[in-house]
Amino acid sequence: MSRVFLLLMFFIPFPKVYAQIHEVGIFGGGGNYIGDIGKTTYVAPDKPVLGFIYKYNKSKRLAYRFSYTYAEVYANDNQADIDSRIQRGLSFENTINELYLGLEFNFFDFDLHLNEYQLTPYISSGIGYFKQNELFFRNNELIEDGEQWNASIPMIVGIKTNISYHWILGFEVGARYTFSDNIDGSFPKSDQRVPLRFGNLNSKDWYVFTGITLTYTFGDNPCFCPH
Repeated sequence: MSRVFLLLMFFIPFPKVYAQIHEVGIFGGGGNYIGDIGKTTYVAPDKPVLGFIYKYNKSKRLAYRFSYTYAEVYANDNQADIDSRIQRGLSFENTINELYLGLEFNFFDFDLHLNEYQLTPYISSGIGYFKQNELFFRNNELIEDGEQWNASIPMIVGIKTNISYHWILGFEVGARYTFSDNIDGSFPKSDQRVPLRFGNLNSKDWYVFTGITLTYTFGDNPCFCPH
C-alpha cells in the first residue's frame, strides 16, 4: 500500500499555491468483482454503484480526493469460462461500503475558473477502507456471518471535461486491490471453518467500479503567483 502511495507522491509536482477550490458531486455506474467465483473479466460492471465525491484542488494538476461509495458485487460460476468453476456451480452476492482518501493528478492543466472547454486524463490512488459481509459456504449454501472492515488500494484512471462554468463531467475505471480474500465466501476467517476454504488461498480479491462522475465546483479563484 505504502509503495503505491509514495510512488504517486514522487511523480506528482507540488507547485506553490495560496488558495484552493472545492468540488462536490456524485459517482454512478456499475461494479464487478474478481476472485474465486464466476468469470475473471477485469472490467464487466453488472451491479449498481453509487457514491459521493469531494475534491480539494491544490493546483491545476493536483487534488486531494475523498469519496464514499456503496456497491453490490455478484458472481456466478455458471457464467465462468473455467470448466471447474462451471461444474462447481456456486454463486454469491455481497455489499461494499467504501471510504477512500487519496490524490488525483491531471495530466494536463485543468483550471476550474476558465470558462472555456478543457479536457484532461487523470489518475488517482491512495488508501481505501471498506466494509463487507463475512460469508462462508456450507453444503453449497451461502451463509452470512457478520461484517468485516478491510483495507484496499484503489487504482483509478479517467478522463474529465468541463460542461459549464461550475460543472465537470468525467468517466473513470477504478480497480481495488483488497486485503480480503473473503468477499466471495471462499476464505472464512474462523479457524473452525478452515475446511470450508477453497480457491486460490494465496490470492486476494479485487473489485472494480466503472462509471460517470459529475461534480460542482465552488470556492476562491486560486492564485499561482508568488507572494
